[in-house]
Amino acid sequence: MASVSLAAQPHAGETCAPAQAESFTISDLARAYDVTPRTIRFYEGEGLIHPTRRGSQRLFSRADRARLAWILRGRAVGFSLTDIRELLDMYAPGQSRAAQLKATLEKSRERITALETQRAALDATIAELTDFCRTLEDKI
Repeated sequence: MASVSLAAQPHAGETCAPAQAESFTISDLARAYDVTPRTIRFYEGEGLIHPTRRGSQRLFSRADRARLAWILRGRAVGFSLTDIRELLDMYAPGQSRAAQLKATLEKSRERITALETQRAALDATIAELTDFCRTLEDKI
């Protein structure tokens, strides 16, 4: 999943293990993406990332790191966990990603349409409130 275009970027001042490392701790990922370990455990519990265990320590692979970046970016643009899971599950190393990319494009366009509808509703509400405020000001 490392090359998905929606991948979130870690913070510019990232101080955790470099992306080239073979494994990352939950603290590494939490620092890199400015999320809590609880958030990462939540996505693990949802089956979206799959760390290995060394005793009680979770070790995340580069693939897990890339999936987490994608999950966070997807959430940031309003994709549901169901949408994210569906898109992540379409990826298989060594296979063509055309289907995954087309599905991502379709979901992105659907999200844009939904946001434009919300924006139109907000604009109408703002206009209504602005008119109402003018009416009130005229009465004061």
